[in-house]
Amino acid sequence: MSDAPERFKLPATAILLLVRDDHILLCRRKDTGWEDGKYGFMAGHIDGNESFTAALCREAKEELGVIVKPSDVRFVHLQHHLSNKEYIYVYFVASKWEGEPKVNEPEKCDDVRWFTFDKLPPDLWATQLSSSTTTEKVCSIQKTVFRFSLYSGTKPS
Repeated sequence: MSDAPERFKLPATAILLLVRDDHILLCRRKDTGWEDGKYGFMAGHIDGNESFTAALCREAKEELGVIVKPSDVRFVHLQHHLSNKEYIYVYFVASKWEGEPKVNEPEKCDDVRWFTFDKLPPDLWATQLSSSTTTEKVCSIQKTVFRFSLYSGTKPS
């Protein structure tokens, strides 16, 4: 038994960007106690003994009812977030998926909708890619998707 103090543990969240042509999928939070009524990317906590991509694929099925394979996602961004709680956010873009996204957990989300990059809702989560204005958020999202395109050599569908 060690007398060393317990190490700090940082919760981690996998975040999915589903992109179809010039549209991005956003989900509106409901009754979670955090950013309710605002749109953001699909996100979920990492369970113990689970990789980020495994968590992402599990959460996509649970929250959106779509099947995303680990081989069809690419890492695009990492964010150390500080607010009411400290988090690590790991962003991925999916190149393809099976099924049409829908509200699959109505107790946490009341809308799932495709938005064009130039017409995002004004009520995005404040933490999405560390941007404070809608214009900055659009630029951050587009840069993230562009990084994916460069990395994978394919255009997201």
